[in-house]
Amino acid sequence: MRSFLVAIVGIISFLYLINPTAGIVEFIPDITPVIGNLDEATATALLLSSLGYFGIDIGQLFKREEKKNVKNAKLADKRKK
Repeated sequence: MRSFLVAIVGIISFLYLINPTAGIVEFIPDITPVIGNLDEATATALLLSSLGYFGIDIGQLFKREEKKNVKNAKLADKRKK
């Protein structure tokens, strides 16, 4: 039951973010100063949390490769010289 609820929250937040109503239906209008984009930020947080619940880590797409291997290779080259 919990997985079902998390999936529903994820689907609703995704649909809210793709904005199928072209901005006609919004909880907080974007023209409201400071808090206008909080609804999109909340929907994004809910979507990322629901994806994380199912083991999908979007943050992995934006990580850089480990630099340890490069540093270790440079140290090994220096030791050979």
